[in-house]
Formats: sequence, structure tokens, C-alpha cells
Amino acid sequence: MAALLNDHERSILKTELANWAVVPKRDAITRTYSFKDFKSAFAFMTQCALHAEAMNHHPEWFNVWNRVEVTLSTHDAGGLTQRDIELARAMDRCAAQHLI
Repeated sequence: MAALLNDHERSILKTELANWAVVPKRDAITRTYSFKDFKSAFAFMTQCALHAEAMNHHPEWFNVWNRVEVTLSTHDAGGLTQRDIELARAMDRCAAQHLI
């Protein structure tokens, strides 16, 4: 099982992952991406799904038209782990290819 992030590791959230927010009352992070249309949003989700599957670490996400809301937390660890940081970085890289 992955270890929960320590305080130093969580500092990355304020610097590298500044577009992600901590979910209130939950040890998770969230971000909403907006794309030009549904096709771009779905392409982003497809690309992220391949990364998530390769990591065996799957996001909670919700899509309506051009918007994708993502929440990351490692359920079996009970909160944020390095796996969430890695997937957030991968999702940000994928989004850069599809964002408006």
C-alpha cells in the first residue's frame, strides 16, 4: 500500500500543482478543466485513462460537455499519496495538449 504524503511532499501542491485544490473535509485534491468542446474534453479523458490504467490508479471524474472535474485520492491508503501527485502531473500534461 502507498504511504500518505508527509507535510514536505504536500508542499508540492502549492507550487507544482497550484491549479489543484484540496477538497474540504477530505484528503484529496481536485481540479476542473475546461476545453473548447466535448471532443477535446473526451480526448483528454481518453489520454488520461491510458495513463491511469498504466499506473493502476484511477481518478474520480465527471464530464459535462467541455468541462471535466477530477478528484484524486488513493482510496486504499485513505488519502493523498505520491500516486495522486504523479497522476495529477500526467493529467496536467495531457490537458496542455487540449485546453483552450
